[in-house]
This record gives sequence, C-alpha cells and structure tokens, in this order.
Amino acid sequence: MPKEELVSIKEASLTNNCPECFNQDMTLSFYQKHLLSKFYNRTTSEISSTITCNKCNSKVYPVLWTKDIERSFEYFQKMVSPEPASLKFTKFFYVLLLVLVILSVVTYYLFSTGIIKV
Repeated sequence: MPKEELVSIKEASLTNNCPECFNQDMTLSFYQKHLLSKFYNRTTSEISSTITCNKCNSKVYPVLWTKDIERSFEYFQKMVSPEPASLKFTKFFYVLLLVLVILSVVTYYLFSTGIIKV
C-alpha cells in the first residue's frame, strides 16, 4: 500500500481576523498529495489547504470563514501552480522487470532447445 505524503506548494500570510482570537496573523498553506510506493512515485492532482492562526495555533475551518477570508482564499487559490499529475517508476521496479524478462527468455530458450522437456 502506498504511503501518502502532503508536499507544501505555497504558503501565504493572511491579515484577516481570526474567528477565534481576532488576531490578524494567519497562514494559508496549500498542499499537493504524493503517493510513494516501492514500485512507483505518483504525483496526484489533489490539492488541499489549511488556514492556521499563528497566535492561538487553531485551524480555521471553512464553516468559520468570513467573506474576507473567502476572498483571500480564492485569490491565493488562483495563484497556486501545482506540479502536473505524473507517475515515476523506481529503480526497484526496473530491476524487477529486468529480472523477469531475463528469467522468461532463459526459460523459453531451455524449452525450445529441448534441454528441459515437459
């Protein structure tokens, strides 16, 4: 099963009021999901975001957003440029593929020459 990893692609400071403590020091972060496996590394197109208050260390969920926070979020969301979705195979995959190809060629050769009979 692949391991999920969230890679930060953009962080921005917001000067909007925090709904919890009314401080004007918040951080908006955008993350892109990566799946890491023994055989491949996959970059997905899935983007997630969080808004965190730097004073009270609380997450600001969308239910608590004001109109100003929504406008700021939409503005920064347009500025996010994620990596394109891709699939990259690891060295382990290529080594395993090479071993399987060599094994099948040797098996075919042994059966075709009559060294091994069924």
